[in-house]
Amino acid sequence: MAEAVTSDETASQRPSRPSDAPSTSADGRQSDVERVAQLAAARDAIIAQVKRRIVGQDEVIELLLIALFAKGHGLFVGVPGLAKTTLISALGDTLSLDSNRIQFTPDLMPSDITGTDVLEEDPETGKRRFRFVRGPVFTHILLADEINRTPPKTQAALLQSMAEAQVTAGGQTYALEEPYLVFATQNPIEQEGTYPLPEAQLDRFMFQINVPYPSEDDELEIVRRTTAAHQVKTEVVLTRPDFLELQALVPKIPIADHVARLAVSIARASRPGSDGAPSEVKEYVSFGAGPRASQALVLGAKARAALHGRFAAEREDILAVAPAVLRHRLVLSYRAHANGTAVDDLVASILERQ
Repeated sequence: MAEAVTSDETASQRPSRPSDAPSTSADGRQSDVERVAQLAAARDAIIAQVKRRIVGQDEVIELLLIALFAKGHGLFVGVPGLAKTTLISALGDTLSLDSNRIQFTPDLMPSDITGTDVLEEDPETGKRRFRFVRGPVFTHILLADEINRTPPKTQAALLQSMAEAQVTAGGQTYALEEPYLVFATQNPIEQEGTYPLPEAQLDRFMFQINVPYPSEDDELEIVRRTTAAHQVKTEVVLTRPDFLELQALVPKIPIADHVARLAVSIARASRPGSDGAPSEVKEYVSFGAGPRASQALVLGAKARAALHGRFAAEREDILAVAPAVLRHRLVLSYRAHANGTAVDDLVASILERQ
């Protein structure tokens, strides 16, 4: 682990332990309190390294880290040239994790993702047998670039791996090594030659993260960096075992009952048939978010709290991750499309009433 995460100086800056937080174990192992402080320090170190290659996009990086430590997949939506691919690659480099990139195209086949059986002959016995050649899905971080450029049959090849962290091919099931995370990119402005992701596939993504244009100053800095002779590289902040240990911490973060109820209330308010749904939702939404959205809200809130060095998820954490959790789970009606109603406006109306 990088010195920035484990130094004595960092330990002196850890937040004080609340009365209800777990204490250090008797055998000298790290307590959960110490791991929360360690995770907060790791967050700062990771962001510092990613910022060596990425200019601006603070909210995007924040949501990416939340999804990463909450074991959630992320869908990045933005026009070309906004460094979506570079961001995900830089993150993998800072964590010493294996990463693969798949460029989704109309002729991509499911076996190009999961792998395929090849017939080979044993040179000693002369017998022929099938051997499974693993596809790019066997990695820690899978970058699915322009995922909406391939037909639904190929998109569905990722469903099992995203839901169960395993792949079935040739009648055999292969487990994927932890961690396994899918970060997909999607171009929102080109419709020709694209295939919209089915709702079942969209629901597998914990977040939809919208990547905006950079500010004028940020764009100027981007131009300066990318046109220079020397390109900065990132350094490793966490090893894989350290990362897995901190990732396992997130579900242990406590959440008060009223905060968990807020998550459920937000998800239910997105359903047009619910009594608590705003009038805009009843008019413009055909189908709202399912229970998986409630789970994502709670896990996202826990991860956000831990990443900021806090020992419990709070209301502000739920509200911070809610737009990214809901925006791809709302199915808009024809009236909404005809009126040009934006999904983020509907999400905002839901949150205003909580």
